[in-house]
Amino acid sequence: MNNKRSATFLIYVVALGLFSIINTEFGIIGIFPYVVEKYQVSVSQAGLLVSLFALTIAIFGPIMTLLLSGINRKKIMLFVLAIFAVANVLAAFTTSFPILLLLRIVPAFLHPVYFSLAFVVAVGFYSSEPTKAIAKVFTGGTIGLVLGVPITSFIASHISLEASFLFSGIINTAAFIGLAVFIPSLPVTAKLSYRSQLSVLTKPSLWFNIVTLLLTLSAMFTVYSYFSEYLTGYSGLNNNLISIMLVVFGVSGVIGNLQTGKFLSKSVTRTAIYFPLLMVLIYFLVYFAGHAFIPMLIIVILWGAVHTSGFVISQSWFTTEASEAPEFGNSLFVSFSNFGISVGSIAGGWTISHYGTHNILWTGIIFFAATLLTILIKVKLFGVKDVTTGSLPH
Repeated sequence: MNNKRSATFLIYVVALGLFSIINTEFGIIGIFPYVVEKYQVSVSQAGLLVSLFALTIAIFGPIMTLLLSGINRKKIMLFVLAIFAVANVLAAFTTSFPILLLLRIVPAFLHPVYFSLAFVVAVGFYSSEPTKAIAKVFTGGTIGLVLGVPITSFIASHISLEASFLFSGIINTAAFIGLAVFIPSLPVTAKLSYRSQLSVLTKPSLWFNIVTLLLTLSAMFTVYSYFSEYLTGYSGLNNNLISIMLVVFGVSGVIGNLQTGKFLSKSVTRTAIYFPLLMVLIYFLVYFAGHAFIPMLIIVILWGAVHTSGFVISQSWFTTEASEAPEFGNSLFVSFSNFGISVGSIAGGWTISHYGTHNILWTGIIFFAATLLTILIKVKLFGVKDVTTGSLPH
């Protein structure tokens, strides 16, 4: 498209869909205490709402993306948003925890499909400046990631748990309508063969990036999956103060995410090395000073900024080795990210069950130490392959 304003508008329509999906995925973290209370389950059982969602994406994401890669992209994206909307509305009315789990798992099959297509479609709208297209569409995912938790937590706290699910369904529906009305038909004109897409998996250097991605997301979500529970059980904060903390975390995350691009443009490798070091420092601060509101508030500002940047850093690091098959490569990133989230959530739940909430920080530190080691080994074996965030395949 030649009209930049029109292209930008279309990209933001696609980004709204990404926001609605990411909000569904991570918004549940902010309402764990309400889920535990309503369904009379343990914290570790409530954690399954995150871990099973993520595990489903991890296992089936690339498969679903491959199978649907030849179908009109607009139709597939609309289908994904419809499934998410229906699942969220039904979740608001179920009184059964197993059914709630099922309503989380079903849309998870299609999560990576929309995520993968969103970047490819955005670049198609803004092909003259692909880096800006990617940055704009990723805004939706970033806002969904960092604000989905405090928004759903606020709604559950001030209205009800059911209202928080309905909110997610409304956002899914709004994104569906926007996509249906404004986005033109997006037929696939040149489909890559399954073999050519799968060939990226033969690269040893990619597998080092995959391991790094798994460890990074595990380290992040061992702790973050139980953010609300930690603030309740260890920091002793009430629901209103937790909502404030979540908003602070989200706002600082948006700011940190924007700043991270500057560091990545200079060196992806250096930024990837500094990230686990900073997160370990933050976890130490939380461990030793997280028992009081004011110190924790200050720490959360730093924590939100650095934590959120981990997704952009991980994607930049990962895609240095997956440029041959953009849609499949993006689905691999989403899949292994969510596998890492699942591992982290399970590890955090296990740590809480055996050693208490406070000690999930040590589990996160161990994961981050392994992350740093993997990055250094990869650099030693394959050298530095720095690209900017704008080099995401398209």
